[in-house]
Amino acid sequence: MKIRLQTLFTKILHLGCGEMIGRLCNVATVIWLGHRYGVVILGIYALAQTLGQYLQPVIDFGMRHVGARLVARFPEATSAIVTRVQRRRCAMAVAALPLIVFYSASAKLPPNAQHFLLAFAVAGSFYAASLDWAAWGEGRMALVGLAKAFSPASILVFVVLTHASGANVLWWAAAGNWCGFLLQAAFFRWWWKFERPPGGHGWLPAAALESLAWRRTSIMGLAWLCYLAFNNVDMLMLGLLSTPDQVGLYGAAYRVLNQALATFYLLTQALYPQFARHGARERRQMVGFRVLGPLAAAGLVLASGMILLRRPILTLVFGRAFLPAAPLLLLLAWSLPLDFLSSYLSNAFLAWGMERKVLAATGISAVTNIVLNWALLPRLGAWGAALNTLISYGVLLAMLLLAARIAKEAGFAGHRGIGGRIAAEAALDTAPCP
Repeated sequence: MKIRLQTLFTKILHLGCGEMIGRLCNVATVIWLGHRYGVVILGIYALAQTLGQYLQPVIDFGMRHVGARLVARFPEATSAIVTRVQRRRCAMAVAALPLIVFYSASAKLPPNAQHFLLAFAVAGSFYAASLDWAAWGEGRMALVGLAKAFSPASILVFVVLTHASGANVLWWAAAGNWCGFLLQAAFFRWWWKFERPPGGHGWLPAAALESLAWRRTSIMGLAWLCYLAFNNVDMLMLGLLSTPDQVGLYGAAYRVLNQALATFYLLTQALYPQFARHGARERRQMVGFRVLGPLAAAGLVLASGMILLRRPILTLVFGRAFLPAAPLLLLLAWSLPLDFLSSYLSNAFLAWGMERKVLAATGISAVTNIVLNWALLPRLGAWGAALNTLISYGVLLAMLLLAARIAKEAGFAGHRGIGGRIAAEAALDTAPCP
């Protein structure tokens, strides 16, 4: 099954329109907060955003990826899949609220900031009502991208137009987050009203029932939580172990890194439904050096540019008060090629049903990151967080490459030795395309 570049580009473009609006609004908000209110206010806001990001995978707990994969494979059973998935997502949203309350009360922040943290994060519980994952499974990339724009656009409008001062601006940001998630839920409910096929509410293929079993989706959910934990648990731990100014400096450097990764994440999201339909031969092709080599090279080029321009970027985006974040960005930039490869492999493995392999890889890297953070953050603050991020990326990539080599789901069963794998790839290079 070949991936046509024109079709892939169209999907990325559709996904990227809404995604780009959301990212531009997000960048505009942090620029406004950084220049107008300084490091501490931006640090509190960044911590609230990170906490909200953790609520989403808890709500999904594997159902987003599994549900999208099943919609792509069994379009005739979409209604029944949506009913099952949404019921569980709403239950997980309710179960996650006590965790949000506990973290907000434990953060090293003034009481008013703790209350803001709680109010901002709880708004994300309405994400459970969104059906963007179903649109993802159907390949409706424009709608998936649009889902990413509701909350950032709403927050920007509330923050900029209110002209609030001091801590009040944070409460307007929380109000914008509530409005954005409510609008997202309402929009996708309206879309589903017209999209939902008639009948088929109770019928599910046996393979879909097996995939929706709790023991399968929980593995996917834990894998995605571990991936998020290794990726940005540093922010949450800085909120517990360090000061708001350290959170603000690290948050500024990490946001620059995330913006550089935005386009690549569009690629992996656009490929996910296609990955879900791959057979063994296509899987071997997608984890070969001819794909992974250029991805690593692109990451190195981007990292080099970011390192050279780190000081002008931080000054332009956040202001001169954030120049102490330049050494942090120097360290974090080297994680770009590692992230390119690890995020690509993770998304491919999840689409191929390799949840256990992803869970093992992300679990080991997340534990590495958390242990290093407990040891270094009290003494090194944001410096320790940046160093731990780079180390954790290396651990994750090593584990994923090992899984790509030995896992039968990746299509290399029977070619586990190095020589066998090279022979297999050579055969693929000379074989005619289907």
